[in-house]
Amino acid sequence: MISTRMACRGAAGLLAVATALSALTACGAVAHPPPPPAPGPGSELGALVPGVPPGAQQPWQVDTPDQALPPRVYTPAAEEDATEPRDAARGADALVEYVPLGDATARQACSKRTGPYQRQVERWLKLKVDGKQSGADCVAVRAFQTRYKIKPAIGYAGPVTWAHMQLLSARKNPNAAGKCPVRTYRVACVDLARQLTWVQKGQKVVYGPVPMRSGRAGYRTRTGWFTVYWKHKNHVSTIYNTPMPYSQFFSGGQAFHAVYGDIYNPNGSWGCVNLRLADARALWGVLKKNDRVYVWGRRAGT
Repeated sequence: MISTRMACRGAAGLLAVATALSALTACGAVAHPPPPPAPGPGSELGALVPGVPPGAQQPWQVDTPDQALPPRVYTPAAEEDATEPRDAARGADALVEYVPLGDATARQACSKRTGPYQRQVERWLKLKVDGKQSGADCVAVRAFQTRYKIKPAIGYAGPVTWAHMQLLSARKNPNAAGKCPVRTYRVACVDLARQLTWVQKGQKVVYGPVPMRSGRAGYRTRTGWFTVYWKHKNHVSTIYNTPMPYSQFFSGGQAFHAVYGDIYNPNGSWGCVNLRLADARALWGVLKKNDRVYVWGRRAGT
């Protein structure tokens, strides 16, 4: 029979182990992350699926588990820095709309469903803004999707279509609303509401804007002023052993970095600012250590 003293010691040991494990997080997730929070009643985004079947060249469901705790900072050896991260699979950056399962399987020419961004898309296309799908709406949205190679081009007003519209609107002057502070030095601007990021120096935009993916519900990307404190080109998550190419850390374990999956996934990241590989590579050459980062707004659904 186990003595009371031994039992107490065993319980204390288990408590210590549990406490230690709880300190190992990944963009807010413990060592074995829980599934993303279930969408609330009436949520439309949570029920959407990629409109084109995934395959070897289209890893839409890949999700990089980032780190929430600050990584171990060190100076990479010259050999490590000389190695460029592998390229993304061909087609990984394709614009694939997220649509209801019925639309994804029916292969219809025109969706009759009202999308989660119906009003925004109608307004952008200068259609009648009533938040309801119509035949005229579908034709106009489908024409836009066809022009910008968004698949499937079935006229559904989904998150990818709306994200691309916001990117197009921001290209000339992403800071038209003046929400990112203008300084004489470089500022990396992270707009959570529009899911866009760019770098400006004074009034001049020196990088972007580009689309990005920030933290999901429960793992939001922190807002405010930050500083790029470590750059690690070939970073790998120490918890999950997954690549985080071109990582530029600015808040604990939250960083700009590339992902090899789909940045338009409505679930969001585990807190980091996810970028397409080419965009992350370009940002790597623009930002320097000690550059400032300003994050504001709130991602839809968080």
